[in-house]
Amino acid sequence: MRRALQLAGNGPAAGVNPRVGCVILSPAGELLAEGWHRGAGTCHAEVDALAQLDPAAARGATAVVTLEPCNHTGRTGPCALALIDAGISRVVYAVADPGRHSSGGGDRLRAAGVDVTGGLLADEVEVFLADWLVSARLGRPFVTVKWASSLDGRAAAADGSSQWITGPAARHDVHLRRAAADAIVVGTGTVLADDPSLTARADDGTLLPHQPQPVVAGDRPVPADAAVHRHPLAPWFVAGHDPNALLRELHERGIRRVFVEGGPTLASAFVRAGLADEYLVYLAPTLLGGEKLALGDIGVGSITGQRRLAIDDLVRLGDDILLIARPASSQTPTTDHTAPALSVTEK
Repeated sequence: MRRALQLAGNGPAAGVNPRVGCVILSPAGELLAEGWHRGAGTCHAEVDALAQLDPAAARGATAVVTLEPCNHTGRTGPCALALIDAGISRVVYAVADPGRHSSGGGDRLRAAGVDVTGGLLADEVEVFLADWLVSARLGRPFVTVKWASSLDGRAAAADGSSQWITGPAARHDVHLRRAAADAIVVGTGTVLADDPSLTARADDGTLLPHQPQPVVAGDRPVPADAAVHRHPLAPWFVAGHDPNALLRELHERGIRRVFVEGGPTLASAFVRAGLADEYLVYLAPTLLGGEKLALGDIGVGSITGQRRLAIDDLVRLGDDILLIARPASSQTPTTDHTAPALSVTEK
């Protein structure tokens, strides 16, 4: 299973499809074939692995897959049926497919007489597939909220200046993480104040191969000469201030992973709504004082309402520290499907 997970990592990190790996073993436990999913419209991992085999060799074999084989027809056929037709006698998977249309592959395999076991290394695969699983289970993208601050929690000095609180190593790390997202979201206030390009760049200023879709949320007009208009992808301008509705719009457009980098107002709105799945907090060894906090009102009126987090990692980046955290397990992220729709335009 760990080999299948390693293979899954070869797939594209961005996009609407999960990264899945598959290993096929002989009845004696010998490796017969390997496969992984290379992106939308390509063979799923199970079919990719089966394609490496002589059809006779698949009969009686075991397929080890990171995600429950799918049970629906989209651009490709159901993997559960492909395994049945190939004569696979046993399937072991890590995580059940939560998709409304794609789940049920395990039951279909069992009904055909295939021995099926689920849950092997589920915790490890849950972490690996966290963004896709949130999207599939909640009907919205996985949300990373990022900010950089001084040790006393300030995102800017009293006059509003903020470049640069953190050093080059931390800024380099931010750009790599931008490149791993499907979309980067900021508010109109950030665009008007900082004029960001919202691109993912290397240290020499060149663009990284993958660029996140720039999304600007809010009602204030953005100047025609703003740097965001020079992004390789035409920016999406989202009217309104409801993060639930914004995420629903982005999910419908195929966005799976969102990087929220838009200042205290936008970050606070996502945290207040319980929509932050991951926190990236870059802490610089400096003090600023004043009122320019990294977060504003997040709906905590007393200590009993505090938003507890679980720290996943602490990373030293030059003189700075990156703290990676997520909501504590008792605080499950939710989405409000009754929120009004937003208007999205492209310019």
